[in-house]
Amino acid sequence: MKKILINEEAWQTRIAIIDKDGLQNIYFWSHTDNNIERCFYKGLVSKVLPGIQTAFVEIGQEKAGFLHISEIDRELAGHKMHDDDDFEATEKETTRKKHHQPMDISKIFKENESILVQVSKEPINEKGAKLTTCFALPGRFIVLMPSIARIAISKKIESREERARLRELVSSQLPEGMGAIIRTSTEGCDERHMRQDIAFLIETWNSIQKAFVTAEVGQKIYEDLALPFQVVRDHLDDDISEVIIDSEETQRKISRFVRHIAPEHSAKVKLYTGKTPLFEKYDLEKEIKNSLRSKAHLKSGGSIVIEATEAMTVVDVNTGRFIGKTNMEETIFKTNMEAAVEVTRQLKVRNIGGLIVIDFIDMANSSNRQKLFKFFEKTLKEQDKFQSVLLKISEFGLVQMTRKRSGITLAKQLTDTCVSCCGTGATPSVQAETFALLRHLKDELKNNKGSVTIKLSPEVFDYIAEHEYATLLELEKNIGGKIILEKEKTLSIGTFKIEKK
Repeated sequence: MKKILINEEAWQTRIAIIDKDGLQNIYFWSHTDNNIERCFYKGLVSKVLPGIQTAFVEIGQEKAGFLHISEIDRELAGHKMHDDDDFEATEKETTRKKHHQPMDISKIFKENESILVQVSKEPINEKGAKLTTCFALPGRFIVLMPSIARIAISKKIESREERARLRELVSSQLPEGMGAIIRTSTEGCDERHMRQDIAFLIETWNSIQKAFVTAEVGQKIYEDLALPFQVVRDHLDDDISEVIIDSEETQRKISRFVRHIAPEHSAKVKLYTGKTPLFEKYDLEKEIKNSLRSKAHLKSGGSIVIEATEAMTVVDVNTGRFIGKTNMEETIFKTNMEAAVEVTRQLKVRNIGGLIVIDFIDMANSSNRQKLFKFFEKTLKEQDKFQSVLLKISEFGLVQMTRKRSGITLAKQLTDTCVSCCGTGATPSVQAETFALLRHLKDELKNNKGSVTIKLSPEVFDYIAEHEYATLLELEKNIGGKIILEKEKTLSIGTFKIEKK
């Protein structure tokens, strides 16, 4: 069974989901954060680029958001493209044209046009927010899609009878032209609770449309619930045994919220009154720090190494000190199976999305490779709420996969780029910096006939004294002057100061 832990401080709120294997998900929110994912805005089209089928939309943020043709719902695109045509058409011709005419963003949007958009991804690095008109409003049982008339059902609901029941129930409650994604938590849901959820979401959508008419350009029209309520709404089900909160005020609000949306789970919301801080009691502070390191250890003695690049995330699996009790193939197979579980957990905790390549240890037995792939696929399906797509394991033991991005990674939230290594994870060696200093002195002191004092880091000073003292004497001879070295503890390896006399 899982637990939801909510740690409330004046400066930050932290929400963790744990089970018997430790931390499964971690979320952070502070009053200074500007989280805009899922928010609706009245945007202004500032630029339309047909060459890349993208429109840039001002939404009141530092950078304009970008809206790609793939994020525009076809019904809207069809209507707007048809409205631009200069001839009359019958209803049948209009319907056929809307569905078969190639989409062209320059015919859908015009510059300085006001449009309703939703943020699907937060701004990342130099990119603005990713926008969409394929709107989605999450509820407890369904995600309402007000502009897409399609019913989708979670793959985790396997019973055909239940899938058919839910499809019929949701379809009967939705207005024409609307669709929905039926969530896993809907399985076994009664009609009354489903009706309430759908009615609330439809009412919310109507209020968004109404607010759009009178809103200013760049104004935020709607935002999702505060983070603690989002997590409770999205995760509270039969697998959650407790929701433990260390703030009395937040506990009251969450209790009231749960009594409204899921009264059958209201007894699970509890106030934590222990003297030990909540996250320390469950050893989460240490787990959060470990989740920022590149290496994660497996219980058997093996390990996985996680490295993120601009384009993808690479995961390497190693046996480490695990030598097994039988043959090498069996040892590798067990390590890979254990790594599949840990990789799934790390992807969730670190909030890693996009393209991911996992280098499992190569196995000679093709049957073992197939077992590993099916096990990894099953583990992701059962334990990870985000959608992922896997390609078959290669002969070299590589698995390529994609995982839906949502928000920013744990590393982006809790770390800054190192000013010394600029994010590379490595700095020039003492030897390399010493040689660079000597080259600079040779060029800088060509015409200097007096003495010169060089203040440098202790590391470079010691290296010159031990390995390059003869070089320094030769340099003094060539420039016809004296070079005095001084240690300066405040200087880093790659910096120095020259004082000429």
